[in-house]
Amino acid sequence: MKKLLYMSLIVAMTATLFVGCKSDSAFNMKTAKVISIGVDDQYPPMEYRDDKNALIGFDVDLGNAIGKKLGVEIKWVPTAWSGITPSLQSKKFDMILSSMSINEERKKVVNFSDPYIQGGPVIVVKTGDTTIKTVDDLKDKVVGVQTGSTGADAAEGIKGIKEVKKYDLITQALQDLAAGRVTAVVADDQVGRYYIALDPSKYALASKMSDEPFGIAFRKKDTELRDAVQKAFNELKADGTLSTISQKWFKTDYYSK
Repeated sequence: MKKLLYMSLIVAMTATLFVGCKSDSAFNMKTAKVISIGVDDQYPPMEYRDDKNALIGFDVDLGNAIGKKLGVEIKWVPTAWSGITPSLQSKKFDMILSSMSINEERKKVVNFSDPYIQGGPVIVVKTGDTTIKTVDDLKDKVVGVQTGSTGADAAEGIKGIKEVKKYDLITQALQDLAAGRVTAVVADDQVGRYYIALDPSKYALASKMSDEPFGIAFRKKDTELRDAVQKAFNELKADGTLSTISQKWFKTDYYSK
């Protein structure tokens, strides 16, 4: 879901850093009072700053709930996406909870939790537009995307699109959708649903193109931390906390199935 630029560089850097950290001790849950979490704080509604500069979002609520379940303080460490994995390996924080897609390249350098939510690209249209229902309906259409997102990658892979129009911000793409300058917007699932929920009179979900699991990332040696966080997550899912957080941010319960 997150931007895919710098992936080759990240893998190379993290592989080097990982070798250099092999002698370091693993995270000790028995003595831990604080868990620090790396986060790219520019990705609403998953993690971003409100008008008072407070860090908010779905991932933030999830991380804080995990901390409460484990009985530890959560410390958020804002980090640019391009350097977030190397920063994990160099121990600037203990784990990454920042809408990180699970893929084979990243598995080479980090351990992941089980998927905590399913992302993936969705097609957003103007409310009332029934002409776009599937990917095939985008043929010969102008489609808006956010530059560098997996939504952009998905749109560029669709054959027959007239133009993939790129924007710095997804909000700019949606504004052009409302104005009729693009026919549809391909966005990441949670991002698309968030803006639809903000203004359902303007935007509607046409369909989801594919699933893309997000995971919490840990250093390879920190299996004790990973297992503790996974256990806390499972308990939060069972007691309904995750459903409440999901409804708050997306007006959809991703955990009801």
